[in-house]
Amino acid sequence: MDAPDAAEACRLYLITPPRLNLEAFAEELEAALSGGDVACLQLRLKDVNDDAVRQATERLMPICHAHDVAFLINDRPDLAAELRADGVHVGQEDASYREARKLVGEDAIVGVTCHDSKHLAITAAEQGADYVAFGAFFPTDTKKPKSRATVEILEWWAELMEVPAVAIGGITVENCGPLVTAGADFLAVVGGVWNLKDGPKSAVSAFNQAIAAAVASRQAN
Repeated sequence: MDAPDAAEACRLYLITPPRLNLEAFAEELEAALSGGDVACLQLRLKDVNDDAVRQATERLMPICHAHDVAFLINDRPDLAAELRADGVHVGQEDASYREARKLVGEDAIVGVTCHDSKHLAITAAEQGADYVAFGAFFPTDTKKPKSRATVEILEWWAELMEVPAVAIGGITVENCGPLVTAGADFLAVVGGVWNLKDGPKSAVSAFNQAIAAAVASRQAN
């Protein structure tokens, strides 16, 4: 999951629904990843036991790797290390960045939730985080957001910092343009892909088109 280069400018970061039918979702994931460019998939399962995370990883990670998509695990650097995932995403109430890095090693990806806080983001970047995540930018039914972020924090970050920024929270094909224009390196999406009535393949394709249009607009200005 490398930061986008100037030609890519922004990439899609998929997150699983908090609950899923594993076999059905494996088919949806295969469809989604055939729809266009995706940087990574974050496995985010809530209120499940460790074996459920292990089973999901064993089923889904090979699909991601077949499409050259990084596979991250939410909250659990211990399981990410055990299962040899590509990395882990930690929130402010999960393991600390240093704890996560110690468990997964120097070569793995470690991303950190920073809500709408410049201080948290700078601290994470200085410690060595591979990306920082800001949000929520829009209302979302996936989880109750702890903060609301604005495009200004993406503009500020893009101007000052080289560590990639992930935008998250209620992002759809229709509303993602301003986030790309503001400088988001990745768009983290849940319902905007998995709940689209035309299916995840069409959703990923539509996101790629929307990102490309926003990049073109930014470059033109």
